[in-house]
Amino acid sequence: MTQYALTVDAGVGDLRAADHLLHALAAELALPEDAFGCTHLVRGERPRVVLSLALPSEPLRRTALERLTGRGYEVAPGVPDPVGRAVLYPGVTSLTGTLTVAEVLSGSAIDRVTVLGSSDRPVPGTPLVTRDHVRPQWRDGALVLTAMPAAGGALVPFEVPDPTPCCADH
Repeated sequence: MTQYALTVDAGVGDLRAADHLLHALAAELALPEDAFGCTHLVRGERPRVVLSLALPSEPLRRTALERLTGRGYEVAPGVPDPVGRAVLYPGVTSLTGTLTVAEVLSGSAIDRVTVLGSSDRPVPGTPLVTRDHVRPQWRDGALVLTAMPAAGGALVPFEVPDPTPCCADH
């Protein structure tokens, strides 16, 4: 399916706020299940997080463009880079609780699961405790979830749902 992409710069400063904004925009724009919404880190003079939306049709892209610019967001065609962190993608709503790696791959747009520190792919029957927070990243055109070992031979997504802010104990 051809995707029609937009980059949205809403001046967001962190990933959590960007995630919330993507969910709000998806609801407001009534995005279909086959849309993708990603976050992208922008470095340089004005560090921030921008969003990208990959939509399944040109009319939907046009409508999103009009509504987003009408709300005052900076919107540009395309994606800012090829390595976005996916927040919205086909199957994401089914990635809750504990699933096997095979279930994650067959039930979502995720193409591959890798394990941090290992060159081997996990066995398809390996349990993955999603923590209801699964954020794969685009790598070489594939949506890849990085996981790490957990208790009992299970895996968990590398990104935690509620990270402790830097210097929280100072």
